[in-house]
Amino acid sequence: MKLNEINSYILEDITSSEHPSDFVKDSDYSALILQLPFMENGLAKVQSFAFVVTQDSVYQYYRDQKSLIHIGGFNDLYEKLDILVDRLLEDIKILHLKIDNLEDMIYQDDSGDIMVKWLSFKQSVSLIRRMIFNANIAFELFLKYYSGKDNFDMHAFHDIREHLKRIKSLALMAEERLDHLYDFYKTRVDERMNRNMYYLTIISGIFLPLTLITGFFGINTGGLPWVNNENGTLYVIVVSAILEIIFLVTFLQLLRRERLKFRISHIL
Repeated sequence: MKLNEINSYILEDITSSEHPSDFVKDSDYSALILQLPFMENGLAKVQSFAFVVTQDSVYQYYRDQKSLIHIGGFNDLYEKLDILVDRLLEDIKILHLKIDNLEDMIYQDDSGDIMVKWLSFKQSVSLIRRMIFNANIAFELFLKYYSGKDNFDMHAFHDIREHLKRIKSLALMAEERLDHLYDFYKTRVDERMNRNMYYLTIISGIFLPLTLITGFFGINTGGLPWVNNENGTLYVIVVSAILEIIFLVTFLQLLRRERLKFRISHIL
């Protein structure tokens, strides 16, 4: 079969590397387009494959050569797809192991480059899930059309379908795990931020009475108390200490009440 024998609309689909996974039929042939992800340097990328199937022959379109090449029959198509799907299945398993390591890093409170790794995994898993979802639909249409045809080993192709479904399930599972890890990591970061703000609030509160007194006695006006008293500085220190004690006692009582309310609410 040659390219000039293919419908112009179908030809446009199989020659485009951006066309999503699809299965289209014509009177004498059909075209199976599969966009399958693969891992390269730790990131998921997409490679498109286009096959033209006649009654007893299968052709693959090679974009670098811009030509259809006969690869054999249905068994040869199965072997080629089986290799691609098995490679992807192995990639998604390795990705799950990397997510396990990321989970250990988060639980061990090892900051490292957690968010960089998380974003990389999230991007790869999301891409795999989208590509496999579309590929699964196209492959189901392919199986439905050729089911019962001569020389079509339904059992063999059913194995590929099961692998695609397994990859889809693993991708969904990985995405859920990443979402849970992000929620846990964000909660821990928010907790640290709240604790730091709590400490800053305490420090600011401690120095608030001192700042008030310093500002009051730093006013460049007449009539300030103890200006001409030789013990004026001592009086100011005593007043500052009394105000500081009053503030701290009040603050600690309020803090104890809030902690008690928090514990009671969690027990109930």
